Amino acid sequence: MSLFAPGGSLSPAPTTGGDGLDSPDSRTERINRALAPRRGRSEPGTGWAPVEAAARVPVYQATTGEIGGLFPLLAANGVPAIGARMGYDVLSGGAFYCHPIEWLLRGLSTNPNMVIFGEPGRGKSSTVVAFCLRMMLFGIKTLISGDVKGEYTPLLRSLGITPIALGRGSSARLNALDLGPLAARWAGWTAARQREELTGILARWTKLLAALAETQGYQPTVTDELVLSVVLRRLVGVEDGSTRLRPITIPDVARALAHPDDDLWQVARFAGPREFLDHTRLITDALSNLVHGPLAGLFDEPTNFALDWDAPIQSMDLSLLRSRGDQAIAVALTCLGSWSSMITDLQDDGEIRIVVRDEVWRQMRLGLRAVHAVDSDLRLSRAERKIQLLVMHKPSDLLSVGAAGSQEVAIAKDLLALCSTRILLGQSTRVADELATELALSEREQDVTNGWAMERRGRALWKIENHPGWKVQTVLSATEQRIFDTNAQLRAHTPPAPAPLTPQPPPLPDVRAAASGQVNGYPLGASR
Repeated sequence: MSLFAPGGSLSPAPTTGGDGLDSPDSRTERINRALAPRRGRSEPGTGWAPVEAAARVPVYQATTGEIGGLFPLLAANGVPAIGARMGYDVLSGGAFYCHPIEWLLRGLSTNPNMVIFGEPGRGKSSTVVAFCLRMMLFGIKTLISGDVKGEYTPLLRSLGITPIALGRGSSARLNALDLGPLAARWAGWTAARQREELTGILARWTKLLAALAETQGYQPTVTDELVLSVVLRRLVGVEDGSTRLRPITIPDVARALAHPDDDLWQVARFAGPREFLDHTRLITDALSNLVHGPLAGLFDEPTNFALDWDAPIQSMDLSLLRSRGDQAIAVALTCLGSWSSMITDLQDDGEIRIVVRDEVWRQMRLGLRAVHAVDSDLRLSRAERKIQLLVMHKPSDLLSVGAAGSQEVAIAKDLLALCSTRILLGQSTRVADELATELALSEREQDVTNGWAMERRGRALWKIENHPGWKVQTVLSATEQRIFDTNAQLRAHTPPAPAPLTPQPPPLPDVRAAASGQVNGYPLGASR
């Protein structure tokens, strides 16, 4: 019989007769009658209690709204039970689910983007991989736009997918100016659709080449961008009325700038070829350095692989580039970011994709245009049906993209506002203070990041915009723990532990040696 009934304030519940049954008067008024004594039937397994609690403690009845004030922690976590089951909420004990698209549609957030912070070894990679793997059950695919450390390769191999590796010893080549699906669909489009799509692709390529030139220490001007746009349009075959688009590479652009024809400098409104060469010398040298520098042979040849768009996950492994330096990795991330964004846009299959951008701060260090590229991708995530997931160590990573007070730093700090979901794993006290300042965490939430979350891997404070944070423990299965083990390489190169030493009794003296004046090879009375 329920203790809670609709009503006003708390009031004692009506009592019953001494025999445990309702009185004759109450039976005429009530429909539901007790069929057993208060303490239950005195039989095993029937709920019998040795003490009649109702006789010793008064029983009250109230509405569920009023009783919630007495037990405020006995409630669900408020997150809809849909999406990837990441673990459990330690406060309510219930399962914790994550689906940024559903959170957006239900009004919990304003965008589907996510950002995850955490010290090395706190479970960032495991949380990201678990999220991507479990979202596959809902038909959402993943693109790893630059796996700097090769941490996602075991997951791909366990799913029967071969990751695309770029770098030393790999034959894979990626053309940053690749046409992708545009070349195959060009003939079937109307003239208006062709102009629209080509304008977008040329603008993306122009921004990419300007950003790559900026990595070489040159700040492209508006005139440089105009020249690049004209060169790209001519090289792709639009100006001559061709019905098919010609593939182009970065070396083609550098050669067109170094050896301009008369039409090129006239269209760009230069007085003559000498003025054209003098103005474009720096950007030509900057693009040429990409062809002959540490990235030679990676992004200056036609693409020689095809992505399997039916696969649940694809990855670009850049771990082989680490020997070429941080700038090489940053340039590779920039090229991959632009290329993958264009390819997924043109794929136009109507599917939602997760785009993982690991150590994105490396890319943003290249300059203002690289920061603008990331900012644009985050702002267009809803329109492009993407879940952008940024992986970083600490908020100060965003402050290292430029000089203090610069435009790059200002834009980078605002990127956090474009990520509605923030996953905060364990951090030191100093970094936790930075997170509290940047994300407006309460004192208790800050204590979670530098206290509770530091006690075990996978513990994190999940924040959805201004909602109170949830203390979530990520749970991995035995198979996931084996696949997501980022310390596997350390274990593979760690020698086995030596066998424990068992105390051995000292050897007995050799009687024959003692007779000759020696014991165990040492003269009698000599020091060992």
